[in-house]
Amino acid sequence: MSRHPAPEPKHPRAGRAEAAERRELQSAIARFLLAGFVALVLVAIPVAFWIRAEAERHALDNAKIITQGLADYAISPLMTEQLLARDPAALTQLDRLLQPWFDGGVVTRIKVWDAQGRVVYSDVDSLIGQTFDQPESARELLAGGPATATLESQNELENAFEETSGELLEVYVRSTAQSGTPLIFEAYYDGTGVRQEQEAVLYGMIPPLLLALAVLQLAQLIPAARLAHRIQAFQATRHSLLRHAVEASDLERRRIARELHDDVIQDLSGLAYALESEERQGPEMQRPLFANARTILQENVRTLRAMTSELYPPDLQEVGLEASLLRLGTPLLERGISLTVDVPDKFVLDRERAVMVYRVAREALANVAKHSSAQLAELRIRQNGHRTEIRISDDGLGFDPSRPPLEGHLGLRILRDTIDQAGGSLEIQSAPGSGTTVTATFVNAAVPTP
Repeated sequence: MSRHPAPEPKHPRAGRAEAAERRELQSAIARFLLAGFVALVLVAIPVAFWIRAEAERHALDNAKIITQGLADYAISPLMTEQLLARDPAALTQLDRLLQPWFDGGVVTRIKVWDAQGRVVYSDVDSLIGQTFDQPESARELLAGGPATATLESQNELENAFEETSGELLEVYVRSTAQSGTPLIFEAYYDGTGVRQEQEAVLYGMIPPLLLALAVLQLAQLIPAARLAHRIQAFQATRHSLLRHAVEASDLERRRIARELHDDVIQDLSGLAYALESEERQGPEMQRPLFANARTILQENVRTLRAMTSELYPPDLQEVGLEASLLRLGTPLLERGISLTVDVPDKFVLDRERAVMVYRVAREALANVAKHSSAQLAELRIRQNGHRTEIRISDDGLGFDPSRPPLEGHLGLRILRDTIDQAGGSLEIQSAPGSGTTVTATFVNAAVPTP
């Protein structure tokens, strides 16, 4: 019976990275849904007000049509000279004709005005014959203007009998007496019917509108989730490439440093010893030549050893980041530059970020030692939440960051590109005579493992 090998357990860092990716994806989808809900609310609210306003306009238009019909077919034929003269028989006949409209609750109040603002008929007998100031809309109506309808509480002087009725629908239409005299027919209706019609239209249209917007939102969710997966996969691939690039760079630096130390430096050191022996035992006239050659060779050996340390510092893995940063101050002290190192008591970085922090500090401090002519330098590290910041500043000569670097001085530019690819940032602030500040910011989380 064949046996399949058990799958290798995942590295804890890979598990944490995958969990972080899932949380990030879920958070992105939640933000998308929240944004969609907010957009839905922002769309639904003005649409609801618009529907409500349109329903009110539709109800008012219907009220004007009904009132115009009432004026043309029920009022105008009975507007005789006797009624205009307030003949009791004519008034009683019109009251009897309009009574069904009041009994059915359709109409609350009726008034008929002449051009002088006199009430020539009303279902309230005490109003007949009284004169009131007419609004501008009434005068325009007599001149052939459009009918008007408003929905509001009545509190004018001529509304003494309607002001306690609450919100009423007031409609003005043009009418004529049998003699052709222009009149204004005014009718009041209960406003409850208009509001009920508004609510019926609103409640009938809002559910399908919300359903359509919700379906649209859900239809967008699927491609949005796919896009988020693709972006996340792209970021994971980019981070993986960055990590491999950092590891490859470390391996290459380590190889070059090892070859320099084991081959070139050892051979040059042996040659220096040979020159020292010739200096002591060789001819008297050639000893100064051998001494000068030995001095030059030993200086080159020291330079190569310093370069080896810069290529791949062995103490970074052995003694840790903090001690390695402190050792970077030695070349500065040899040049009379005082270095202050401010590192938090407890700070945590993964290997990739620790290497980047060290490289930023090494490159910046090397520039301070070689080019700044400074007296004081400061290295400070701060961690805030998920971000780490390293800042190196000096009081030296400074320079113009906008000018291209001199040939061979590309260290900070390469660092900037590497940090940008890692999702961080590198900022250089300097000016001639004002010193230099190099600030690098990193995300604390480890590079995701695919």
